[in-house]
Amino acid sequence: MPASEPELIERYLLRAGAERADVILGIGDDAALLRAPADQELIVTTDALIEGAHFLPGAAAHSLGHRALAVNLSDLAAMGAEPAWALASLVLPQADENWLREFAAGFGALARTEGVALVGGNLSRGPLSITVQLTGFAPPGMALRRSGGRPGDWLFVSGTLGDARAGRLLASGEPPVPAGQPAQLQALQQRFEYPTPRIALGRALRGVASACMDLSDGLLADLPRLAGASGCAAQLRIVDLPLSAPLRALCGAQAWQQALQGGEDYELLFSVPETHAAAIAALAVQLKVPLSACGRLQPGSGIELLGEAGVMQFSASSFDHFAALP
Repeated sequence: MPASEPELIERYLLRAGAERADVILGIGDDAALLRAPADQELIVTTDALIEGAHFLPGAAAHSLGHRALAVNLSDLAAMGAEPAWALASLVLPQADENWLREFAAGFGALARTEGVALVGGNLSRGPLSITVQLTGFAPPGMALRRSGGRPGDWLFVSGTLGDARAGRLLASGEPPVPAGQPAQLQALQQRFEYPTPRIALGRALRGVASACMDLSDGLLADLPRLAGASGCAAQLRIVDLPLSAPLRALCGAQAWQQALQGGEDYELLFSVPETHAAAIAALAVQLKVPLSACGRLQPGSGIELLGEAGVMQFSASSFDHFAALP
């Protein structure tokens, strides 16, 4: 006989998270009771993972547990927030205890690393989907926003770009997996299945970055959002895009195009005034996170792509970034 909803929650979700002193009452009642810090501003986000849209059918439950929390942590990182409490709503086709065990393990490992308590949620039956709501906090007036950039500010990105999208396409067989590159392909799939939310970087950027957002839809889609919110145009230098060795090995000279279009990297894109730009190199060393200057905000509107030969045109809708695989 399948386990009941309360039994499943008790076995796999009750302790899937960090223990926090500010959780007065967590899982087990009608709602959570939390002690909000008196001197902080609350920051709340939510995101959903839907089978077929955000992950492939049959995706590993451990990875889904990690990703469901990571994508929300990335939103808080972009705001410079300290994560605290999560709610999770799981819709499952059936009461699969092995799936729940692995999901809770993936979720819980990241939650404990980042100090997130799972304080409630919902478990029901239906097509597989996972929704997480995450709450954190930041000192008053210190939360990062998209709207603070000014003309002349430098644009930086963390990590490397394009890896996650390449990993997803490889996992789906688009294109056929090239032979002889198992370690490189595994690295790309790892970036898709286990994104690293830049929580420490977001906190460190308080008072340093003028604007910030996470890269969930790809640089070409997200940069106009930051620039537009800041009332600016942006110039992006293609040669300065940070590209990983595995992506270069897979896509060759076309890797930069994957970096422009690829979503789900969950890196941070941020602008920094000229007066603070020198501090970014030290911050990269301190946090052990690559931080690359790749452009500047400018007066006006729109995005200008600058290649080695000057201003270039690029059509994301018509380009197939795996057309020139080595």
